Amino acid sequence: MKCFYLVIVLLVTVGLAACGGEQATVTPATPTSTASIPATVIPATVMTATQAVVAPTTVTATNTLAAPNTLTETAVMTDVMTEAEVAATARPAWQQLPLVDARTGATFTLADFAGKTVFVETMATWCTNCRQQLEIVKSLQATLPDENVVFVALSVETTLEAATLAQYADDAGFAWTFAVITPELLQELATRFGRTITNPPSTPHFVIYPDGSTTELITGIESAEQLRSHLQNSGG
Repeated sequence: MKCFYLVIVLLVTVGLAACGGEQATVTPATPTSTASIPATVIPATVMTATQAVVAPTTVTATNTLAAPNTLTETAVMTDVMTEAEVAATARPAWQQLPLVDARTGATFTLADFAGKTVFVETMATWCTNCRQQLEIVKSLQATLPDENVVFVALSVETTLEAATLAQYADDAGFAWTFAVITPELLQELATRFGRTITNPPSTPHFVIYPDGSTTELITGIESAEQLRSHLQNSGG
């Protein structure tokens, strides 16, 4: 009988346990994914005053205002050429070669007489024919006081002293321009007129017209009237 009661107590105990006599412990479900942690908001990089504000390129007054191409009074005057100077630059190169006045020492060119009629004779101080022709030129000049007619005598003695030539002209009373020709100009004249121009006894001479053109080379002693005719035909 005692054993029977023990069995009954045991059965009751088991039944109570099966019917919820003791609450089961409920374990919360483990989340299948971990919630994303919001990214930390990183503030924008703060630029320093030096980085944030870039100093604009400063243009100085010198850079901004370029000096204009201003012509000075001297430059303007240099650019203004007289009609005679313009005419001279248009002359053949040989007319622009420099010569030196035996009396004054002043430098000149045949082109300086642009607009005038120029009688040119090559000569030598030792040449008697030259002296005779120059005497005729002297008589012509005395009757032809025209400022638009110029006489020039060129000694082909390229090594002659200017003072010696000046004395020759003064002693003879030849009151026009005398100059010792340069080797360069003598060569140019020979190219233009032929070698005869280098031979003083043939009394070579020619006339330059007011426009710069010339007669052909003339040789032989001519009279004053023949010389006048050449000058008049060339506008003298």
